[in-house]
Amino acid sequence: MAVPTLSAIINFSQGPSFTQTMTLDSGLLGTNILGDSAAVIVDVSNQINMVSTSRGRNAQADQFQTGTLTLRLIDESGIFNPQNPSSPYYQLLTPMRKVQISANWNSVNYPIFSGYITSYTTTQPEASANEVAYTVITAVDAFRLFQNAQIATVSTAVTNELSGARINAILDTISWPSSLRDVDAGLTEMAADPATARTALAAMQNVEMSEYGSFYVSAGGFATFQDRSVTTAGSGASPVVFNDNGTGIGYFNAVWRLDDTLIYNSAQITRTGGTTQTASDAASIAKYFLHSYNQQNLLMTTDAIALQYAQSYVASRQETSIRCDAIELDLYTNDYDAGILAALDLDFFDPISITTTQPAGSTLSKTLQVFGVKMDIGVNRWKVVLTTLEPIIDGFVLDSSIYGLLDTGVLTY
Repeated sequence: MAVPTLSAIINFSQGPSFTQTMTLDSGLLGTNILGDSAAVIVDVSNQINMVSTSRGRNAQADQFQTGTLTLRLIDESGIFNPQNPSSPYYQLLTPMRKVQISANWNSVNYPIFSGYITSYTTTQPEASANEVAYTVITAVDAFRLFQNAQIATVSTAVTNELSGARINAILDTISWPSSLRDVDAGLTEMAADPATARTALAAMQNVEMSEYGSFYVSAGGFATFQDRSVTTAGSGASPVVFNDNGTGIGYFNAVWRLDDTLIYNSAQITRTGGTTQTASDAASIAKYFLHSYNQQNLLMTTDAIALQYAQSYVASRQETSIRCDAIELDLYTNDYDAGILAALDLDFFDPISITTTQPAGSTLSKTLQVFGVKMDIGVNRWKVVLTTLEPIIDGFVLDSSIYGLLDTGVLTY
């Protein structure tokens, strides 16, 4: 049974970039430690005991969350114990050093997680117990860095610049590397920067909300901003098919749910300096009672755009239907090449079709988008949970058999 090859790299250089910093021969600039390049970038793949990652969108908050990593290494010599002076990495084991997890399958490398170490926890059992010693490394993605960076003004921000330019201006303010950005131009023009004290993350999420787009950190560590046209178009791509009857990729533990969690039938949107714009759907309110959504101090330049935002939001969320919240893929399943490729390749906004056959012969079937990826990897274990949601904007997509239906798809602004 073939499974992907797992890789873990720790980069002890400073700064947010995942590339190696300058070294002179065997001397590391800025430290009093002598060592070769292996002391800066260390491959710990052969010491992995367990990897757990989580990345995704919180449906209730309507935003992506900080990605997390737990990496447990077999550490019999204590070389990843920060208090061990005989470790070749002594005084390099500090918080905010970089760590990357990836998988190689059929000679293709797939990023799984890229982030920054927050802690090292070494457990040293009694020598007589013959137990294995471990160091557990925890890490978070760049959202944590953006949250830690306080800003007051964005000096290069100008009125009527597009949302992508504003994201780049905020990233410039905190000196985020241009090589770690994937930023769309955007569709919505921004008002002047509010020049208030806030975190860089809050500032960029305000732009994200004002655009009705998405902002997240990719598995490769890129600060990623998608405008609403990109998020809508993603739902119209050909879905990866998962089915429990042998006609698609097999899976486990499908979670089907029908509830009111994602219903919003009234929206109040207020831009900075504007008046509250309201949209509602009377039929949905009568059917489900009032489910309100409210956003204030957004950065679109006119009340007309704020109203379009409110109308589009309600049109996309006034109804509910049964959905599949998550499926689990077991990469140790026999003859599972298609499932392994899907587990490694699928990411946010990728559409998937899920069909579950009921015991009585009826079926549940839905096409959704991936909005979360969790991995649990250990000895003879590699499980991937894909969490899914309806599209952020249930838009009208030309030539789509699902989102290109007249009187069904929502014409977004």
